[in-house]
Amino acid sequence: MLVELGRYDRNLANILVARLESEGITAVPFDTGASIADGSWLLIPVRVMVDEDDLDRARNIVDGA
Repeated sequence: MLVELGRYDRNLANILVARLESEGITAVPFDTGASIADGSWLLIPVRVMVDEDDLDRARNIVDGA
C-alpha cells in the first residue's frame, strides 16, 4: 500500500523521488498535473508516495538529504 511521505513543491518532489529511487525505494509523485490549466500548479504541493514498508527508511533519507 502506498503512503504519503510528504508534500513538497514540484521541483523538490521530483528531486526526492529520484533520490529515493537511487536508494532502491520506489517513490511516486502524486498531483503533479493538478491545476496546470489555470496556472496555479506552483501553488499546489506534490505528494510523494512510497510503499508503507519503506516509509521509515525513506524518511531517514529525506531528513538526511
